[in-house]
Amino acid sequence: METIRYVVRDGVGEVTLARPDRLNAFDSVMIRELREVFETAAEDEDVGAMLLTGEGRGFCAGLDLSSASAPEDGGTLGEYVRREMEGGISRTVRTIVGHRTPVVIAVNGVAAGGGMGLALCGDVVVAARSASFVQVFAPRLAIAPDTGSTWLLPRLLGRARARGLTLLGDRIDAETAAAWGLVWQVVDDEALLDTARALARRLAAGPTEAFRRTRELLDLA
Repeated sequence: METIRYVVRDGVGEVTLARPDRLNAFDSVMIRELREVFETAAEDEDVGAMLLTGEGRGFCAGLDLSSASAPEDGGTLGEYVRREMEGGISRTVRTIVGHRTPVVIAVNGVAAGGGMGLALCGDVVVAARSASFVQVFAPRLAIAPDTGSTWLLPRLLGRARARGLTLLGDRIDAETAAAWGLVWQVVDDEALLDTARALARRLAAGPTEAFRRTRELLDLA
């Protein structure tokens, strides 16, 4: 794989976004590789939980706009974006959210735009104290939020905070994210991976099918 690293240890499939020079902003290759590795892990009976984090000083800066290309089939830009979203980003998000095993997310540094949506796709989200979260879509890019944000944020935050974050685009720190219910736990930066790995191992040792049904019911509720 070109843009991510994957290793299985102690029953946990550990995925690392590996474009640190771009703050792990995702392009079409990363989105495809991320989906493929989660699909592969879902078929691996040795994997009882997944862990997703980013390399370097940021978790994920969202879509790498420098990698975006114009439609070549003569269609409109809107039609092109819809196809790319449905076949790429949205499909990958559904794969992660609906994974056979629990997913732990370790947020190191900034999670911006689609990176924030990706961070919130996990079942248990742990943030480094230096982490921050920002919705850049509407106020900075003049586009509607993607990567599950419009589904996740109202359910995690309620109407007022979800609309404030998405319309104003204010950055919030990890402590605020925890106080508002966006993340499970905030830890010192140097303890982030050890904490996330311990949680993932704990989940991997549990009843996978019962966990899957519980997660499904919580989403349906």
